[in-house]
This record gives sequence, structure tokens and C-alpha cells, in this order.
Amino acid sequence: MSDDALPEPDRVEGAPHPRETASLHGQHAAEDRFLDAAAGRLHHGWMLTGPRGVGKATLGWRIARFLVDGAEDRGTGLYVPPDSSTFRRIAALGEPRVHLTRRPWDEKAKRLRTVIGVEEVRSLKSFFTMSAADGGWRVAIVDAMDEMNVAGQNALLKVLEEPPERALILMVCHQPGRLLPTIRSRCRELRLGTLDAASLDSAMMDAGFPPEGNAAALAELSGGSAGEAIRMIADDGVAVYAALVKLLDGAPKMSRPAMIGLAETAAGRTAETRYDLMVRLVDRLLARLSRTGAMGETPVEVVPGEAAVLARLAPGLTAAQGWADLAETLAGRVGHARAVNLDPAQVMLDTFVQIDATARRVS
Repeated sequence: MSDDALPEPDRVEGAPHPRETASLHGQHAAEDRFLDAAAGRLHHGWMLTGPRGVGKATLGWRIARFLVDGAEDRGTGLYVPPDSSTFRRIAALGEPRVHLTRRPWDEKAKRLRTVIGVEEVRSLKSFFTMSAADGGWRVAIVDAMDEMNVAGQNALLKVLEEPPERALILMVCHQPGRLLPTIRSRCRELRLGTLDAASLDSAMMDAGFPPEGNAAALAELSGGSAGEAIRMIADDGVAVYAALVKLLDGAPKMSRPAMIGLAETAAGRTAETRYDLMVRLVDRLLARLSRTGAMGETPVEVVPGEAAVLARLAPGLTAAQGWADLAETLAGRVGHARAVNLDPAQVMLDTFVQIDATARRVS
């Protein structure tokens, strides 16, 4: 497999990579905070935090272009035009002053490795031993820090403790609480929020995924994440969610054949994306059940009939707590199942059985 054909762990399939994206939608406050910091002595380590898919990596690449291109002297914000030589070099990963650290390709196993390890951090450290030809900035982007193992984090810590001059490390973090406290204490945090409906629509249009008739449903199911909304479109997520709601409509006596049939769609090597999608949508459905019981009102209906199902199965605070507890339990079970490589179909069937049992207790 050629380098050009290798899968990229930091790309949403079918969408432009963040380094190829000129615009960032709905994150003006985060951009302004960085620009304010850049007006003084710029800290060397930044954690770009917030939900997955809201533009953290896109912001990181905008910052890299901004510093390498010298745009801080032009008063144009972080924007660097796509037709500039800096933009083109960075988009092609051909800019010697910018380094990307991410999960590598395992040539022996013919798949992406599951973690960012010490070897990748050594490469980052070697990058910083070289001086920029013009004495300008050198920028390293780590996408994502959540995937860096403890040994890799300890190795990175040494760089953060003794940073080179005019060097910046931008760390994309979906769950910063999983990082070593010593890493967090040496970095500044730049938090990005979820996207409002208008920003979500414009981001998806920019990525070539217009929401069309499913805009409201996608906004609800994605939780304000453009990356998640794009995955929903690519994997027919609204239809999968409708199937889950239809199954739940039978609770607390859900059809066993229906449970098995839906679970089996997540089985097999080619269904890995479907399995991941279904796990996320089950979590979203449980969150909406819990919210319905806690708030005493149903959220915006995503698919026909959903509101009635949510109202029936989450009539009050006791039910809300039951669904929230189940979501936490299932998250732990799914994590364990991935660690020991359990059959996805069996994991989903067990999930449906647990949902049916909870419905019996709380409704």
C-alpha cells in the first residue's frame, strides 16, 4: 500500500482533512483568545479541548499556518488564503516547520496502531532539535492526545519541561482528564464549544455534506459536532436511530427476534463502522431518555414516534436516574468488550437486553 493510500486516523472519511480546511465555523471566541495570547509571549504548550468534531484540529492547523506564514504581522486574524504557498505546503505535509504526530500505520499488521507511543514522540523531539531556516516558528500538532499511551506522555513531558525557542505544541484533546496531571499543568487550555445550528449547517456545507432534509435530526443526534454529523450522513445514522427507537417502542417486552436482527447488523469485520455508530446512538438515546425524565418534557423529536416512546419510558426523576445509571454501566461494558475483542453482535444483543430490563424497572 502506497503512502497516499494509507488511512489517516485524524480524518473523517469522505470529508476534507482539517489541514485542507480553510474555514473554521462557530469558534470565533477560541480564535480570539489565541490571538490575544499571541500578542504577547506565546506559551509553548496548548491543549485544544472540547467535544469531538467541533473544529479542534482545524483550529490547530489554522494556528500552524498563521505562525509559519507570519500572518500575525498582517492583521488578518488566523486566516491564511488557500492559494498561498504556505497553505499548500502544509496541506501536502510538505512544510518542514510543521510536524504531525498521530497513530502510525503498522506495516506488519496492515492496520493503524491503536496508540501513539514513545517512538512517535521521539520523532517529535527530533523535529524540535532542528532549527527553522529563517529563525521562525516550529509547530507540532498531536492528534489526538487521548490516543497517546502513558509512556508516550512521559516522553512528551520532557519536551514540555524544556521547550525549545519559538516552538509550539498543539495537542488535540477530546478528554483532557485522561492526560497525566503533569502534562495538563504545563499547558494552556483553549476550549472549543459545540456548534449552534447555523454554524453546524455551514460547516457541513463546507465539507461537502449538506444536511438537506435531516438538518434538525442531525443537529440533535450529533450534539453540535460537525464531525459526528458528517459520520451520521455517511453511515445513514438517522435511519439507524429510527431502528433503535422502533425497537425501544416494544419495551419492556422488546421482540427477541428484532433485537437479534438489529444486533447482527453490527457483526463482521466490514460492519465495524456500523457497530461504532450504533454504540454512540444507543448512548445518545439513553441520554435523551434521562433528559426527558429529569426535565419533565421531551426534547425535539428526531424521528417520528420518538417523543411518545421517551415520555412513556421516562415518566419522572426515578426513571431518569435509572437510564443515566444504565448509560454509565453500558459504557464500561463496551469498553471492556473492545479490550477483549468480544463479538459486536453479542455486545449489542446484551445491550438491548439490559435496556429492556431497565425499562421494566423504571416505567
